[in-house]
Amino acid sequence: MTGARQARPAGARATLDKAADENFPVAPFFLPRAWRGDLMAVYGYARLVDDIGDGDLDPAGADARWLGAGDGDGADRLALLDALEADLERVFAPGGAPRHPLLGALRPTVRRCSLTPEPFRALIAANRQDQLVRRYGSWDDLLAYCELSANPVGRLVLGITGTASPERIRRSDAVCTALQVVEHLQDVAEDLARDRVYLPAEDLKRFRVTEDELAAPSAGAPVRALVAAEAERAAGLLDEGAALVGSVHGRLRLLLAGFVGGGRAALAAIAAAGHDVLPGPPKATKVEVLRETGQVLRRARRKG
Repeated sequence: MTGARQARPAGARATLDKAADENFPVAPFFLPRAWRGDLMAVYGYARLVDDIGDGDLDPAGADARWLGAGDGDGADRLALLDALEADLERVFAPGGAPRHPLLGALRPTVRRCSLTPEPFRALIAANRQDQLVRRYGSWDDLLAYCELSANPVGRLVLGITGTASPERIRRSDAVCTALQVVEHLQDVAEDLARDRVYLPAEDLKRFRVTEDELAAPSAGAPVRALVAAEAERAAGLLDEGAALVGSVHGRLRLLLAGFVGGGRAALAAIAAAGHDVLPGPPKATKVEVLRETGQVLRRARRKG
């Protein structure tokens, strides 16, 4: 596999290892070798951006040193994001030499797949927003955030596989936004501990939920009703985007079915927990993800 099997410093390998914890398959074995490497290169970049924004970097400070933004983990997150964006420009500059090993691995993918910088910049913009915006007033405000934080990843997958079209991008955006909303639902307690609430304020008001209730060890009826409503919205987005699966063929169809199936399995796990996400994120088992993925594939074949 190009990129992903090259020798990496320990900190960079640890970032890539987080792929196993995602709700969806990042670069499964059945894909062509080149695709797997390119997808892992993009994942490594996206995970690094999120880890900077969340303050989850290697405590030894290697990432900050690679980016030339200080020594140790005390570097300001906005300063680190600025340094990362400067390193991203080296990825796209002729003859550029990125400092961070994950961006060094990204450069061949960008060249091979003719990727543009906009999706990569959007991911940085989303994490800058995380440092400045802690609450979202409306569902539309949250969708605008997902346009930066989630949708670029799907667009990059289409770019890597050479399958982008306006309709596929629209469907991909729906799936990616849904997956982001699902992650927010799973991580309500963790996000609140970071002083972030991704549940729209208008919905908190509608269900008469306070932030103190979100901080409880388990959810009462109003919180469960709120989570169920947001889960229904996410399910609707997955349904809207599911036609993307049937629009492609072969192993790419299986990959995209895994994205949709992973989201549906995660929603099923949330429902199985009675929509009580506060004790910890409800997670689907691998068997459940495979079952949902199979159902997505069967529907795609019937509609195809």
